Amino acid sequence: MNQNNLTNEAIEISYKPTFIKQYASFERSLKEEIKEKIELLKDKKNHKQLKVHKLKGKLSRYYSFSVNYKYRIVFVYQSKSRVTLLAIGDHDVYK
Repeated sequence: MNQNNLTNEAIEISYKPTFIKQYASFERSLKEEIKEKIELLKDKKNHKQLKVHKLKGKLSRYYSFSVNYKYRIVFVYQSKSRVTLLAIGDHDVYK
C-alpha cells in the first residue's frame, strides 16, 4: 500500500455519550455547522483547514479542532483511521 492510499482512507467517527448530550443542547443552525465540520474531519486532507491540533498538559493525549471561533471539539485517535469525539463546547471544554 502506498502513501496516497493511506491519506485517502476515510476516518471512522464514533461518539462518547457526553458528546451526544452536549451536541443535543445546541440550536439547529449550530448543529448543521458541527455536522459539516465532522464530515470534513473524515478526510485527513481537511485537518489543516480545521486547525486540528494536539492538546497540552493534562489533556496531552487528546486533539481538538474548531467548529467556529467559539466552539471546539475534543477527540482522541483510536487508530490512524478511527477517532472518538469526546466533548464539544467553548474553551471551557478543555477543563
